[in-house]
Amino acid sequence: VWGGFAVDNATLNRFFALHFLMPFIVMALSMLHLLFLHQTGSNNPLGIKSSMNMVPFHMYHTFKDMVGFTVLLMSLTLIALFFPNILG
Repeated sequence: VWGGFAVDNATLNRFFALHFLMPFIVMALSMLHLLFLHQTGSNNPLGIKSSMNMVPFHMYHTFKDMVGFTVLLMSLTLIALFFPNILG
């Protein structure tokens, strides 16, 4: 990047474009990663498939994430209702 001594309009436009496009690039790479992971499957480094230690993703992780989200939401609600000055 050939820049100058001052932050100019061109620099601000480039940084705005970068900050606007970066979430879409990250989302596209995440979707590509999930696609490849879904095609090949998650495996151990040796490549041996063992289904006896397998945990179903949907029920276990969905329930675990919902419990964590509920605890977080209840904590923030209690702080906002009873101690509003803590939040600023």
